[in-house]
Amino acid sequence: MYRFLLTPRWWGINVFVLLAIPFCIFMGSWQLSRFEGRVQEHRAATEQAASDKSESARPLAEMLPVDKGTSGRRVTASGRYGRQLLVPGRELDGRSGFYVLTLLRTGSGTALPVVRGWLPGTADAAKAPAPPAGEVTVTGALQAPETPGDNGVGAQGGLPAGQTAAISPASLVNLVPDKLYDAWITLDRADAGMKAVPATAPSGTGLDLKAFQNLGYTGEWFVFAGFTLFMWFRLLRREVEFQRDAALGLVPEVPEQEGEAYDAASTPV
Repeated sequence: MYRFLLTPRWWGINVFVLLAIPFCIFMGSWQLSRFEGRVQEHRAATEQAASDKSESARPLAEMLPVDKGTSGRRVTASGRYGRQLLVPGRELDGRSGFYVLTLLRTGSGTALPVVRGWLPGTADAAKAPAPPAGEVTVTGALQAPETPGDNGVGAQGGLPAGQTAAISPASLVNLVPDKLYDAWITLDRADAGMKAVPATAPSGTGLDLKAFQNLGYTGEWFVFAGFTLFMWFRLLRREVEFQRDAALGLVPEVPEQEGEAYDAASTPV
């Protein structure tokens, strides 16, 4: 009854199933490992953030460039404050407000964007405290440049003068004449009554949308594997039933000239 499994048609079906199921399982396992890797990175970043608060600050130059290992680490830099900008549309403790961003001109001639704190309400230069005068030394968490549209970073254009949507050299290059570090810091202690802005985890280490996409793809690949096996059993059962009916003479006879059309119509797919 199962001799039909040796026909070319069923050879093709069987080979497809034998290749498709392991492939789906492999891809599902790979996506699951990606999700687990992101979970581990998130845990490591959380633990690092907790330890960074108590570790001694390192000179800025020693911690550049910013990567997953240095993002969030405490650094120190010295210089004089210069141009001040506002970063609107930033939330803190469930309230909307803005960052006060001031450029620190260091001894190397390169300016470091420093978030001195956060204030509630609409961005207004009159509300932002003036930066300290003279030579200062700042200490804060090192952060990578922001990407507009990611992690709550605004992407809107046409902001009023003295405002920027994102903290990055690409966004600031047309607003300030200084050469900029490819990084910024948020102060451990905010200046003049503002709230300190907490450091964020490095990009790609959190349980973000991409992490849960990996988990969703895991389920999809395993479902594909199960569906492939289900359809193979269904085709097999239909073929067995057809062969049984033919052996019992239950398949109606048709004229010879119509046999080819009948076979095409009655053969299960």
